[in-house]
Amino acid sequence: MLMEDNLPSSHASTDDGASSSVRSWLAVGAVAIGAFAFVTTEFLPVGLLPRVAADLGVSPGTAGLMVTVPGVIAAFSAPGLMLVAGRMDRRRVFLLLTALLLASNLISALAPDFLVMLVGRALLGAALGGFWTLATAASGRLVRPKDSARAMATILTGVTCATVIGVPLGTFIASFASWRASFMATGVLVAVALVAQFFFVPSLPSNAALRLHDLTTLLRRSHPRKSMLMVALVFGAHFSSYTYITPFLLRNANLGMPTITWLLLGFGMIGFISNFVVSSTVTRNLKVSLGAMVSLLMIALVSLPLMQHSPVGVAALVLAWGVSFGALPLCFSIWIQRATPDSPEAGSALFVSIIQVAIALGSLVGGVVVDHVGIAADLLLGSVLALLGLGALLSFGRGEQGGRVATGVAESGRHALDKLATEHATQPAKTPVSEPAATTVVCPACTD
Repeated sequence: MLMEDNLPSSHASTDDGASSSVRSWLAVGAVAIGAFAFVTTEFLPVGLLPRVAADLGVSPGTAGLMVTVPGVIAAFSAPGLMLVAGRMDRRRVFLLLTALLLASNLISALAPDFLVMLVGRALLGAALGGFWTLATAASGRLVRPKDSARAMATILTGVTCATVIGVPLGTFIASFASWRASFMATGVLVAVALVAQFFFVPSLPSNAALRLHDLTTLLRRSHPRKSMLMVALVFGAHFSSYTYITPFLLRNANLGMPTITWLLLGFGMIGFISNFVVSSTVTRNLKVSLGAMVSLLMIALVSLPLMQHSPVGVAALVLAWGVSFGALPLCFSIWIQRATPDSPEAGSALFVSIIQVAIALGSLVGGVVVDHVGIAADLLLGSVLALLGLGALLSFGRGEQGGRVATGVAESGRHALDKLATEHATQPAKTPVSEPAATTVVCPACTD
């Protein structure tokens, strides 16, 4: 029963060995285009800050709110929108959120002043948290179980493509037209994603409305709580350091801007490859894959200040960092899915919120360290956070995760039994239960 609730209406069979249909992969592609559009819209202002600031009459620092505001709002909208959505078909929620993204781009493109611009960016934040909650939870519902890791990898490809292609392309458009044209072009991309989702994403009925109680219940359980802490530490390690990687390469490593541009492009491209390579092994060796990638991140961060006078060494470490972070979102997405098998949307909502908080706090704390101590110290801070994240990973026993779902399924089975017992206790006594076996949930993993 628990497994059937996670299948889309178009998938009647639970045969793990069967291949996903072409239409299933078209649905995954439609969501991936949406991911590309969301991330491009989120980080588009990074390359447009001077132009927007000059045109709307604000300082570059104030213009930076175009990135900060959506991130903060997304941290709350991830669980908030799913609570409001209730039992609404998730396909319809996908379409509404993508339509909201389209409105955000149009408002930003036509904004007469900075206040209206922030309204448009606030709409992005509201849609962003909900979209990623749905994308991470629904990836396994769009395809057969055996293809779920590849489906998530495909969706996350949209993130890499946005970083490598989308944002630079938006900056290029602004260079020969205007920043408003960049937002309009992104709006066209969003419209394409909306049409693709309308035609290819199947009905995804929600069998249970997400409640605030579901979120608090997850956080009271040791396994999900430790998992969220691990996510916060590792993403905090990355964003506290990566936010200031360009100043480090420019000032400490003495690299020229053309070299830095190509190196960061290589960072994105190798991350793109890493995402797909790891997708073929992560389901079999999840804990090992995650541990290897976190260790690689830690080694890269602690070594960069030591190798800053070697251009070749710095380049190798930045690319190693790219390998690590290209795989980490996929690894963590699958980890959270397995840690919360009975509440996938609640787990995804908390996962997205934690990432947004890690981005905001990581960048903030990293900035304070850079201003008062130095960029090298900021990288060392990132390595310490990564080490703590690795420690959190190693604290999980072999039976808790280890690339298997036994613990999560057993825990979800126990929760299902508790829920049935509660419902039975609250039912009127006028109808005796003559066949107790009919309400028994059998969980093979519980007997292991």
